[in-house]
Amino acid sequence: MNLVETLLVIIAILLLIPSLVLFIQVTSACLKIDQKTSNFPDNQAIAVLIPAHNESSGIIATLNSIRPQLRPQDRIIVVADNCNDDTAEVAAEHGADVVQRYDLTYRGKGYALDYGLKYLSKNPPDIVIIIDADCLLEDNTLIQLAAKALEFDRPVQALYLMYSKSNDLKSKVSEFAWCVKNLVRPLGYANLGCPCQLMGTGMAFKWSTLSKADLANGNIVEDMKLGIDLAIAGSPPIFHSSSKVISYFPLASEIQSGQKVRWEHGHLSMIFTETPRLVLKGFVIKDIKLIAMALDLAVPPLALLVVLILGYVGFTSILLTLTEVGLLGFKLALSALILLIISVAIAWLGWGKSIISLRSLLYIPIYLILKLPNYFKYLFKRQKTWNKTNRD
Repeated sequence: MNLVETLLVIIAILLLIPSLVLFIQVTSACLKIDQKTSNFPDNQAIAVLIPAHNESSGIIATLNSIRPQLRPQDRIIVVADNCNDDTAEVAAEHGADVVQRYDLTYRGKGYALDYGLKYLSKNPPDIVIIIDADCLLEDNTLIQLAAKALEFDRPVQALYLMYSKSNDLKSKVSEFAWCVKNLVRPLGYANLGCPCQLMGTGMAFKWSTLSKADLANGNIVEDMKLGIDLAIAGSPPIFHSSSKVISYFPLASEIQSGQKVRWEHGHLSMIFTETPRLVLKGFVIKDIKLIAMALDLAVPPLALLVVLILGYVGFTSILLTLTEVGLLGFKLALSALILLIISVAIAWLGWGKSIISLRSLLYIPIYLILKLPNYFKYLFKRQKTWNKTNRD
């Protein structure tokens, strides 16, 4: 095997690995494993921490979904972060303790969370649950998250789903991709006893765990970074699908696009910076959970994975036809494509039929073409700073 063929094989393997991980996660998600209900002691207190920047129009619904789940010893803390609206007043009127933060130099959710923890340190709760200001909680979510965090002494991530308010192709594909990322994949890993990534909302922590974390940063995917840091420190997050938090994609396409660019650019940066760290730590301490978490992190956004594999199959097939070089690379790339197609098909049959029709699914190539500029931006105009998503 010459140098060119070796390079072609290495690239094909790098594409095959995330496809294989996705296939394992999706097929494992089909297993029927009941999650047992846990009891949470009455002598333990919960604090719900909500970072909020100009959220007065939507935070009432969030607070209304939380308040009925509180017991007398529990409380809601809203960090009104650099607000120029009446978020603080509205939150206070609807049962929250409000702290206000003004700092235009250090901006972002991580700094707001750190500020909230410093406030809580005066009277620490037993469990802290972080909820975004635009999310709604299903019944019994708080107690179950708190109970699991206490039982396993690890961070617990609730099921976090986002729904589309529109029925256009782009919105429905986004909703399906979100379902695969936040439900199917972590459920499959949970069924195998593997950890999950943190998703930014619906996250429960023991005070002793979260109070030691480094939250004061402007990372654009601060939740993912937090989960990785805690895993390396010995507390890999676990997924609890019976607890559910929901939100909605913004209606305005430019706002939704900006939100996705932040998520995707942040995820890609995490792949390059944190995957090697997780793998190295996992091998050093012989912890399979860290290696599994690294493999999960290495799966890029679904649309990008499809583009990369399709492009590489096309490239190696053309190269093979013209030069008779790269047969093994082509076979490996084709295997990655087959695994990817099977994974998407299983995910659609199991969870996606109610989101997007089969006919609409066949138009995904058009959606992928529209996504390409976002990935080129990562190479030439990468988003590196946190920005807040406007609401409708």
